[in-house]
Amino acid sequence: MIHTRGLTRSFRAKGETVEAVRGLDLDIEAGSVVAFLGPNGAGKTTSLRMLTTLLPPTAGTATVAGHDVVTDPAGVRRRIGYLGQGNSAGTGFRVMDELVTQGRAYGLGRTEAHARAERLLDALELEGLSRRTVGTLSGGQRRRLDIAMALVHEPDLLFLDEPSTGLDPHSRANIWEHVLRLHKDLGTTIVFTTHYLEEADLWAGRVLVIDHGRVIADDSPERLKAELAGDLITFTTSDPADTGPAATRARTLRAVREVTVEDREVRVRTSDGDVRLPELLRDLDAAGIRVHSTRLTRPTLDDVFLTLTGRTLRESADAGIPTTPHQGA
Repeated sequence: MIHTRGLTRSFRAKGETVEAVRGLDLDIEAGSVVAFLGPNGAGKTTSLRMLTTLLPPTAGTATVAGHDVVTDPAGVRRRIGYLGQGNSAGTGFRVMDELVTQGRAYGLGRTEAHARAERLLDALELEGLSRRTVGTLSGGQRRRLDIAMALVHEPDLLFLDEPSTGLDPHSRANIWEHVLRLHKDLGTTIVFTTHYLEEADLWAGRVLVIDHGRVIADDSPERLKAELAGDLITFTTSDPADTGPAATRARTLRAVREVTVEDREVRVRTSDGDVRLPELLRDLDAAGIRVHSTRLTRPTLDDVFLTLTGRTLRESADAGIPTTPHQGA
């Protein structure tokens, strides 16, 4: 569905060249759900804008849904839906009119366009608003209308740039329910960016971590967490004097990546934590070290980003500060 080689975009800013995307090589199969993660300024939105023909690449090639983004942009646009970070519908137009016009622009007959618009309004909890002008809707209602605009022609490939930013949890869940139903029923390929890590963790089968315009990690959420972050075992000893010896013994266990001590608390980063925890407890018990409390914490995608860059994704996004690429990735 998407094939790129060396896709690059640079800008001139204040007399200097800024490389927003650097040599993106990407292959996305039809029917995939793929998330792009990265801090502000990492190149996520620029990548999507090139793939949707809204921004010409500086170098490299990209084929989307079988069409070249440079030589056949109209062919690309016929096959895709796109939800940008801004609003799609005109503020002075009625909700139903905007949806029907969008459907008609993609070749639907008036009856079918109207029927799809009604189904989308109902599914996205916008029923009863069809005659309202867009400018009178709340922020959440307008965002759900944007989703409907992107879905009305039932595209083969759907691009979503931070689709649920600023929405309440109920509205976010409602949007994803409909998007994933489209994916399930029609096999629609979904590519999205998000700062909500749980969205990528829950819905994406594949996650690409982008930093400084480059992809620095690419795999399923589970494999990224297992291979790059690992589980965290935290325990305290009944006798504070045993904390040091306990940490020493923890470092000898198989698959242990890191052991740190803070006051009486020992933290062990390891793979397969549910297997390693019983091994650790047996070893400590054999050494006469009593454990007062313990817990096992599964890694998050933020832990993955921290491992790769030394900064959490939330910190990077909030601060808007570029991070340093992981040299070994």
